[in-house]
Amino acid sequence: MSKIHPVVQKMLDGDEMTRWLKAEVVESSEGSCSLKMVARKEMANGFSIVHGGITFSLADSAIAFAANAHGRHAVSLSTSIRHLHPVFVGDTITAVATVTDLKHKIVNVDAVVTNQEGVKVADLQATGYRKSEQW
Repeated sequence: MSKIHPVVQKMLDGDEMTRWLKAEVVESSEGSCSLKMVARKEMANGFSIVHGGITFSLADSAIAFAANAHGRHAVSLSTSIRHLHPVFVGDTITAVATVTDLKHKIVNVDAVVTNQEGVKVADLQATGYRKSEQW
């Protein structure tokens, strides 16, 4: 396991969703974060593929960690996702989030989710609000 940015570690300590996903921090620094996880049977939907909300949730965590690692509390204003390829039970998926624009009150983050074969399964764009509170 890589060294985890202190803000990301503090966020992880109370993050039940990321814990439930069993997501592992691959990399974290100011403005970027990579998380990976294995898709489990209880994550499958009625089509026997992994629910899109799982992919979204993994990327959403990576986005939050990337945005908050700059030191100020950042919360989501909007996030959009494009599902590009199905995820199957047993797949290892990795979300890589990168801050693309950092302003005083607004942060924009892009994320890409790939499977173990490097196939892009989803991409996301997020905009967050940077509060005055510091981590």
